[in-house]
Amino acid sequence: MFYGHLPEIVYVRITCVKKFFSFCAHCIVFPLILLCNLSNSAVFLTFGLGWYTVNSAYGDTIIMPCRLDVPQNLMFGKWKYEKPDGSPVFIAFRSSTKKSVQYDDVPEYKDRLSLSENYTLSISNARISDEKRFVCMLVTEDNVFEAPTIVKVFKQPSKPEIVSKALFLETEQLKKLGDCISEDSYPDGNITWYRNGKVLHPLEGAVVIIFKKEMDPVTQLYTMTSTLEYKTSKADIQMPFTCSVTYYGPSGQKTVYSDQAVFDIYYPTEQVTIQVLPPKNAIKEGDNITLKCLGNGNPPPEEFLFYLPGQPEGIRSSNTYTLTDVRRNATGDYKCSLIDKKSMIASTTITVHYLDLSLNPSGEVTRQIGDALPVSCTISASRNATVVWMKDNIRLRSSPSFSSLHYQDAGNYVCETALQEVEGLKKRESLTLIVEGKPQIKMTKKTDPSGLSKTIICHVEGFPKPAIQWTITGSGSVINQTEESPYINGRYYSKIIISPEENVTLTCTAENQLERTVNSLNVSANENREKVNDQAKLIVGIVVGLLLAALVAGVVYWLYMKKSKTASKHVNKDLGNIEENKKLEENNHKTEA
Repeated sequence: MFYGHLPEIVYVRITCVKKFFSFCAHCIVFPLILLCNLSNSAVFLTFGLGWYTVNSAYGDTIIMPCRLDVPQNLMFGKWKYEKPDGSPVFIAFRSSTKKSVQYDDVPEYKDRLSLSENYTLSISNARISDEKRFVCMLVTEDNVFEAPTIVKVFKQPSKPEIVSKALFLETEQLKKLGDCISEDSYPDGNITWYRNGKVLHPLEGAVVIIFKKEMDPVTQLYTMTSTLEYKTSKADIQMPFTCSVTYYGPSGQKTVYSDQAVFDIYYPTEQVTIQVLPPKNAIKEGDNITLKCLGNGNPPPEEFLFYLPGQPEGIRSSNTYTLTDVRRNATGDYKCSLIDKKSMIASTTITVHYLDLSLNPSGEVTRQIGDALPVSCTISASRNATVVWMKDNIRLRSSPSFSSLHYQDAGNYVCETALQEVEGLKKRESLTLIVEGKPQIKMTKKTDPSGLSKTIICHVEGFPKPAIQWTITGSGSVINQTEESPYINGRYYSKIIISPEENVTLTCTAENQLERTVNSLNVSANENREKVNDQAKLIVGIVVGLLLAALVAGVVYWLYMKKSKTASKHVNKDLGNIEENKKLEENNHKTEA
């Protein structure tokens, strides 16, 4: 049997002394001569250099042309293949006259062969075992012509896959990263490992690659496995690893790559940090705060030691430690460290802000008018605080100071303070000031411009609000028809309007819970009567004057009417004399004048 890639075509011509119809079964192979023993007949075969090769993909149909010109006196054609020991195995026969095809009983090619009229042999469902040397034979009465064909079968391997991956890799430790497996390949291929796209080469103590291949005895396909042991570092965090398989196919060399694999890299903690949660600009009394300790290792430490101000011994806890309802004495340095490495420590300073306010006096305070009342609002805080005074919800420009109380000083006072940098830290105290006083009375009188009435006003000052009562001295009768002003700042007034016909005395009485006060005012009626008489005389004079004027007007009208009648008679009598009429009219006008 001939193996390897030899020149493309071998033309074999067999010349036998004796006619035969079958090719020799026992041959001795020499470089250029083939000797056969056929019943004492010698057969000489001459070779031309060259081989014809057919490449086929695994599972496809192998098509092999006979590559011989069909002679005119062809008797039949046959196909055979050679066993590893060189012995032939005939598989297909076709007669030139009957045009019938016969297939030999060869189990591995049962129902897989097809021989066309031009003696092209097709083998379906190509297998690795089909990789042989096949020969097409055309036989005439006196010659046998042969054309050999080498069949090569290729199978593309499966996409490589990284399996048995490590759950994690530890820095500075040589550890199996995984296996790269590619299956069902023919011929076998090579596997290459990559880190971030760059080829990994074996390196003692850092990169170890172990390759092995196995062939399935049934399919004769190869499975390639490459195991990578790798010494990782922190530089490998989130670094992708891949592998590839390189194989030979009908069209040449090809490479198929696996999916990327990223590994969790374990490394020890090198630094510890401490945080305060929730993060705030400032912490105030009453807050809850949580300390959180973190290590930069992977996996991060799960337990730490927490050190509180003034406590030398650490408190073992998870990565958090909570303080509730903190007070000002919680201000200080807080630390945490690893349990097994106390020298690796982190610290932070916490300031608990506070604000105290003291108002003196506070609550409800009652004082007498004119009293002095010192007021103080004392602030104690962790930093400078703002102070605002309010009275009855109106902001004051300065803090109140009472050297002598007035009724208008009464009201609700609020001292309010806050730390602007600390959200929600405010305090306020209130003072409700009540200013009391006995009723004070002042009476005034106002005469109407007509002189017909007088307005008497009783001004009252005092707190609680005094009640006012009017009486007329002598008769003792109470006057109820009064008009009162609003009560503002401990003051208000009551007034009455009277037109006395005689001198009277009016009394104003003001009374509250403290005292009863009385005041009186004399009201004279004389001035009022003289003015009334003068007005009456003036009215009489006006009426008499108007009557005299009317009488004079009546006499003048009567004289006018009488003269008008006399003149009319003269005009009628001398109607034709125009000149006399004009003179008469002139005389009449003069008379009237």
